[in-house]
Amino acid sequence: MTDIRSGLFVAREAELGEIAAVTAAAARGRGGAMLVLGDAGIGKSTLIGAAASRLDGWRVLRAGGVEFESELPYSALHQLCAPVLDHRAGLPVPQRSALDAVFGLQAGATPTPMLVGLAVLGLLSAVGRRRPVFCAVDDVQWIDAGSRQVLAFVAARVAAERVAMVFAGRDAASVSGLGRLPALTLTGLTDSESLTLLRYRAPFGHEAAIVQRILAEASGNPLALVEFARDAGPFGLPGDAGHRAVEHRFVSRFLRLPAPTRSVLALAAAEPTGDLVLLRRAMAIQGLHAVDLAAAEDSGLLVAGPRVHFRHPLARSAAYLSTGAGARRQAHASLAAGTDVDVDPDRRAWHQANAITGPDEETAAELERSAGRAQRRGGLAAVAAFLERAARLTPGRSRQARRLLAAARARLGSGEPSAARELVDEAERLQPDQAGRCAARLLRAMIDYHVTRSIPATIALIDAADGVGPDEVRETYLEAFASLMFSVDEPGRLRRLALHIRERVPQRQPPRPVDLLLQALVEQHLRPVDEAMPMMRRTVEAFRDHARTPGADPWWMERACVLSVDIGDSDAMEQIVDRQVELARAQGAYAILPHALRFQAVARTIVGRFADAEVCIIEARAVDEAAGTSNLVGSDLMLAAWSGDVERFREIREKLRDWVEVKPTALHYAIGVLCNGSGDHEAAIDALLLVRDQHRRGAYAASVFHHELVEAAAYVGRPEEAEESAKWIGDVARANPNAWTTGAHLLASALLDPGRGAQDHYLAAISRFAGSRMRVHHARARLLYGQWLRRVGRRAEARMELRAAYELLSTIGARGFAGRAARELDAIGEPTLAGDADPLAGLTARELLVARKVASGAGTKEVAALLFVSPRTIDAHLRNLYRKLGITSRRQLRELLR
Repeated sequence: MTDIRSGLFVAREAELGEIAAVTAAAARGRGGAMLVLGDAGIGKSTLIGAAASRLDGWRVLRAGGVEFESELPYSALHQLCAPVLDHRAGLPVPQRSALDAVFGLQAGATPTPMLVGLAVLGLLSAVGRRRPVFCAVDDVQWIDAGSRQVLAFVAARVAAERVAMVFAGRDAASVSGLGRLPALTLTGLTDSESLTLLRYRAPFGHEAAIVQRILAEASGNPLALVEFARDAGPFGLPGDAGHRAVEHRFVSRFLRLPAPTRSVLALAAAEPTGDLVLLRRAMAIQGLHAVDLAAAEDSGLLVAGPRVHFRHPLARSAAYLSTGAGARRQAHASLAAGTDVDVDPDRRAWHQANAITGPDEETAAELERSAGRAQRRGGLAAVAAFLERAARLTPGRSRQARRLLAAARARLGSGEPSAARELVDEAERLQPDQAGRCAARLLRAMIDYHVTRSIPATIALIDAADGVGPDEVRETYLEAFASLMFSVDEPGRLRRLALHIRERVPQRQPPRPVDLLLQALVEQHLRPVDEAMPMMRRTVEAFRDHARTPGADPWWMERACVLSVDIGDSDAMEQIVDRQVELARAQGAYAILPHALRFQAVARTIVGRFADAEVCIIEARAVDEAAGTSNLVGSDLMLAAWSGDVERFREIREKLRDWVEVKPTALHYAIGVLCNGSGDHEAAIDALLLVRDQHRRGAYAASVFHHELVEAAAYVGRPEEAEESAKWIGDVARANPNAWTTGAHLLASALLDPGRGAQDHYLAAISRFAGSRMRVHHARARLLYGQWLRRVGRRAEARMELRAAYELLSTIGARGFAGRAARELDAIGEPTLAGDADPLAGLTARELLVARKVASGAGTKEVAALLFVSPRTIDAHLRNLYRKLGITSRRQLRELLR
């Protein structure tokens, strides 16, 4: 071979070795990914192509970013996956549907990038089962945001696959999302390496002085060396060597070509998917012929294989930018006319938009429809791009402002608040009508709120919502209200907001569950508990009914679950949150899923299912890791408190240092539980009285804090501190009697009146809890009763209750409360024996989650979907945990966990 690739085989042998190491590991089922970085022309594409040419028996998939289409949704992903889409047949239905949706194969719910990423991972894994896969993605700096996010997700999860991925980009700053991959940075060739390349590329030779000039001007850039050698004449180089010389070379070569050849190149540059059929169709529209395409190939700028591509991205940009504006518009018009509107309406609309200059409502409307289709495919960046272009083609100022604001909302949704602000500014400069001004003000406040989540931003959001119709901002008020509930920045603020909402927002008929939720929260903060309870119960029931419907929206279910805790309905609490998690998983609603999982952990903790709560938290972390987000870990704090894990509690508390300054009630409640569990009731009441004080000032505190305060106050001999909490518990029990509420009321009565009538209250409370799912409350009631029996001298009965409490609490995992029971048993001469070591203690968090999911009957593909990894990775986890546990099958695992 006597081309640039042959030269680079010699000059870049060490770099080829680094890529070869990645592919060799992938061939053994230990896949990996890497970045190749360097300036334009430094040899990235050629190096990757050379590495691919050495892979016998591999499936090579290619994609590349194109500067002019960097915002069309999943365009790079389509290039990569289109050749292997037939392998999607074996994927789980949600993943298969996600691929069908983003590639326009069928209509469906909007998939999130994480679900698409999981689907692409499954697709590559399926291909890799037949033969290893090499994915080469060039010009990452220009691929669309959706493709980049998905490919970054996949690259982080191919460690157990026969998949190697190599990405090429200009520099680390331009490849967001992929910057953590191992990087190989290409620098210029040495003079010796440059001479080697020139010998391969130009064996006829040049005069020594000219060669030295080429070496000096190219500065080790391989593409520059080749281009300068191509153009060097007998008297040296043309005069434009130096800065941006390579681009100038391509421009010069393009401009020297005949007009028909330039027209073919302009069409190819404007149609970056490389569709040869479409290119020929557009050529026919312009009266161009096959001979013109052949001439474009002969120019050395274009390669017309099964897919048309330029020899280098700089050649494409030279052809596109050197074409006059009118000729560019003509190229786009021909491509639009040649694109099948039924097959690819969005690309047709995009070409049509680039074919015109002035206002055109018909094209703008078509772009707006394309934005709707992009929305369904999950490409928010593309939604914004379509709407921005539509706005600039819109004749009327009012409609133009509306489209700009819609584009701003899409920019905000895609994580670009600065770009969203610029679009709002542009819309406001159009001087929209009153409705448009109010909408812009609200959107600006929403941007600030989503960026800071601060109290001032929340207040500004409420103020902005006041200018918009009440029916349009119900959920804005609800979000702001929910955000302020846990904060105490100004006494009475939440009550004033509740009054404002009650006056401002009329009741909707018939009300949706979300309307009832807003009304219930207002009632909860304005009325006594017995008066607010009917609306709270109605809301919980509405959400429970709504959760059972096939198309239920999981968004506000978590807030309804909190309400179910306040009314003491454990059945509704678990049913609603379980359904929320189920829906979030099924719909790929990964913005909601980690929060839903963490509240599911809280619900599991409240009823005493600590092991299940830990699994929920581990899964929530897996979602956060997959999404690259960081969420609050209040549920971790609560589980640590109930488990009596002091070290873990301190570790989490340190992580939550900033959060607890804004939402201190959750921390102080957790301290109260931890200290009640250890028997340090003085510390418990100090923390719980802080919760009560914050609650009086307007902060929200879940009703369960009253239960802890009553116990702490009773044990430190300050029952008067618990009167308010005891009344609250009694009011809830009378308004909504069930096992949890009446059991708590009976227990509070026994604690605050420990005389002769206490026994009846204790026994009744134990009986109520025993018939419910509230295992940990049943165990605590027996602990409290056993302590009371010991204090009144009934040691034999105390021994029985304390032994039962100890065993129940130990089984649940409430080590702090179990320790209290053990000390009580010690005091009456009944020592407890150390339990067996936990066989699961040696598992990692990931292995523990896999173990529990598999033991519950979940299949490998199902667990892989939960953890956003491939089935091969789950199989690897199973092999590791089998080895640690000394077992060999799923049946043995189920028996062990049972």
